[in-house]
Amino acid sequence: MKAAMILLLAILIFTSCSSTGNLGMATKSQINPGSLLTSSQSFKEIGPVKGKACRFFIVGLIPGGDATVTQAIDDALSDGGDALLNISVTNSLYGFIPIYNLFSYTCTEVEGIAIEFETQMN
Repeated sequence: MKAAMILLLAILIFTSCSSTGNLGMATKSQINPGSLLTSSQSFKEIGPVKGKACRFFIVGLIPGGDATVTQAIDDALSDGGDALLNISVTNSLYGFIPIYNLFSYTCTEVEGIAIEFETQMN
């Protein structure tokens, strides 16, 4: 009985939910994707990367951070690369004492294959 009460209390104090989606390709925020579509741009594969961006809320009113997909992609490509292929995007929401919404945070995580566009010689 005591273990059940502890488990119920833990569930009430900390709750979370998550969702996942997939994308074909996404570029850094500084790159113009329209120009990539109009030109036949070659690239080299760098390898698998992960990136994360989080945002928190205090009392449901005071925000901090940036949990956008753009920020997570820029984080994944911070060590090199211009775009991600075969991307998996996961959004998670965590709440502490959700009844009163004292503190919660949300995170966006991306995983994919980093690529680097090769400059064309004229």
